[in-house]
Amino acid sequence: MVNELNVEDVEYSEPVSPTAQYFNSSVLSVCILAVLDTEIPIDDSPALGLLKDVFLPISPRFSSLMVEDENGVKHWKKVKVKLEDHVNIPNFPSGLSPQSYDNHLSNYLSKIAMEQLPHNRPLWNIHIIKYPTRNAAGNLIFKLHHSLGDGYSLMAALLSCLQRADNPSVPLTFPSITSVPNPNLSVRGTSIFRNIPKVLRSAFNTVSDFGWSLMKSSYVEDDISLIRSGNPGVEFKPVVISTMTFSLDDIKQIKTKLRVTINDVITGIIFLGTRLYMQEGRNKLNNEHSTALVLLNTRAIREYKSVKEMHKPCAEKVWGNQFAFLHVSMPELISLESLNPIDFVWKAQKLIQRQRNSGAIFLTARLLEWFRKFKGPEATAKYIYSTIKNSSMALSNIIGPVEQMALANHPIKSLYFMMVGGPESLTITMVSYMGKLRVAFKTEKGFIDPEKLKSFIQNAFEMILKAAQDIA
Repeated sequence: MVNELNVEDVEYSEPVSPTAQYFNSSVLSVCILAVLDTEIPIDDSPALGLLKDVFLPISPRFSSLMVEDENGVKHWKKVKVKLEDHVNIPNFPSGLSPQSYDNHLSNYLSKIAMEQLPHNRPLWNIHIIKYPTRNAAGNLIFKLHHSLGDGYSLMAALLSCLQRADNPSVPLTFPSITSVPNPNLSVRGTSIFRNIPKVLRSAFNTVSDFGWSLMKSSYVEDDISLIRSGNPGVEFKPVVISTMTFSLDDIKQIKTKLRVTINDVITGIIFLGTRLYMQEGRNKLNNEHSTALVLLNTRAIREYKSVKEMHKPCAEKVWGNQFAFLHVSMPELISLESLNPIDFVWKAQKLIQRQRNSGAIFLTARLLEWFRKFKGPEATAKYIYSTIKNSSMALSNIIGPVEQMALANHPIKSLYFMMVGGPESLTITMVSYMGKLRVAFKTEKGFIDPEKLKSFIQNAFEMILKAAQDIA
């Protein structure tokens, strides 16, 4: 089989990591779509040259196949890449309005989200959309298999292809990542006796959270609701990908007022907006049990590394898939009449902080490793599939640069990304860029109304912003 794939006789041969095998298995095939909106019409003439000289050298995995040897061990093996096989330039009808091209782009995104990447060539494609929509003069879409790396790795790879639009010789900068000081964590006057309650509480939370995670991944499913169909084979059903944008200044204003993080704010907004969407048209509160899988980067770093540093063969190697799932129960609506919208932000902060500080993430990682050793990667992939399927939504976010980027002299107006191929009805992703927060939604087509969902999330944002501004 390997000879038929025209494998080159080169030195590069790297074992496939366990997580990469899980995401490219018989039960899971997860990809990432990264969409760049350009300010000017796209000239595709330098595309092949850029891919050869800039994109492929970023990572050897971009020119490798995942192959299996005679012992059943999977490796990345170098191949000759036919770049023209990876570049797609669709033809839409000419002379349409930007709104009509919005619909064509949406349908095209749905189409490529459902398509499987061929396994007889490297696991990525690029799509060049040369039609003006309401948001952009053109679009570049990267489809990258999740086995190549996680959002952090692939964002770093993408940034290696881009430069600052105003001055290509100056590196891009990113928002600082700072934690909000918690007065309850003061170290003054601490002693072993004062720490005992914290240690016991942490131990209890670890056992509780790990047990809950184990049950959620095994047999406890979320309730069927307006955001979870529970239908078999959701990963094979058509989806709709749509976006909305928030001002980071407004998000930061809420963050400062409530003394929380930006992640806490946007998670609270999404939880409140989603609950309001689930409640619409009902005469009484009906809070279905719903959980969100929050993807957490587990790297002990606070900024992007260069791709060269990420591939160093050392203990600090950071390329690949390094993240964990947090099961976060969506807060319930207690009363529509006495609703305090900022309660959703504080509840989101409390739930996420509790799980971050427990050892459940470590125990879950050990459990997955045990599964892999004794039952194999396919059984572990089935466990992860069940974890995703039993939840109501997946949430993920990455940090983008402060300055405007350009690709081959094409200024990038905005960008967003989406994970596709998973068995959930709703996925929400976020990326910051140039003072904006772009929020993308992948919704099960014909089941979730994305425009209505976005309108409720917009209402939730306005409610939380007003409530925060009213705080003295």
